[in-house]
Amino acid sequence: MLELSKPSEPEQTGDADVRPTDPMIEFTDVGKTYGDVVCLEGLDFTVPSGEFVSLIGPSGSGKTTVLRLLMTLERVSSGTIHVAGKPLSHMPKGKRMVPADEAHLRRARRSIGMVFQHFNLFPNMNVLRNITEGPVRALGRSKDVAEARALELLEMVGLSDKATARPTQLSGGQQQRVAIARALAMDPEVLLLDEVTSALDPELVTGVLHLLRDIAATTGITFLCVTHEMRFAREVSDRVMMLDRGRIAEEGPAEQIFTDPREPRTREFLQAVLDRD
Repeated sequence: MLELSKPSEPEQTGDADVRPTDPMIEFTDVGKTYGDVVCLEGLDFTVPSGEFVSLIGPSGSGKTTVLRLLMTLERVSSGTIHVAGKPLSHMPKGKRMVPADEAHLRRARRSIGMVFQHFNLFPNMNVLRNITEGPVRALGRSKDVAEARALELLEMVGLSDKATARPTQLSGGQQQRVAIARALAMDPEVLLLDEVTSALDPELVTGVLHLLRDIAATTGITFLCVTHEMRFAREVSDRVMMLDRGRIAEEGPAEQIFTDPREPRTREFLQAVLDRD
């Protein structure tokens, strides 16, 4: 069983007023448009702390846009997003809420990590520095503390012997494990996963699945995962949300969604995807 110890230099986030009952992620009537194209429309959902939720649905349904909004790579066109009880998309100004400025977004996204489909490791840095660069530069941790934490995380993901290797010397599965360790080094409350298995050979998917499942079981991290891999979603998720045309068509426990979906659109999508696989 994996165990992640807390860093010896905890960050002061100023979140003491966050209530334990607050959802970790909350979308309220969120809309996102690109010109005349509606990507998300009136999207409402919450993710409790510690839950692992997967977003499934056809291409263009809005799944990746949800992640991009949470990473503040995009701004909402309407509605609000809260993370850990605090506004992400907006900030207080006097007695009203206004769109968040860059300083607010920078503070807010410190609690959010992301693991990308194509790893996005720095090719000019070895594995250890890939993991320590963020904590040193963004969180102000000392090099010694960051390296000790990185070595702990490398052991956790089964790569303790690869600290001095370059990304190009690693397999795809190993690079993805390094990317996961790098995200965890930032001690996120929320971890976003963007098609983390789609660039891997099929035999490597199981290892990443087991790793993420163990991390979810032994930490309080909240996971939001976008995936086209239905087996992955079924095995790792507490809950699955089916998106279609920027709205949630259906949501429920993973086993129920995959064995007894209520909505015709969900059944149609799953049949098409599973038949293709």
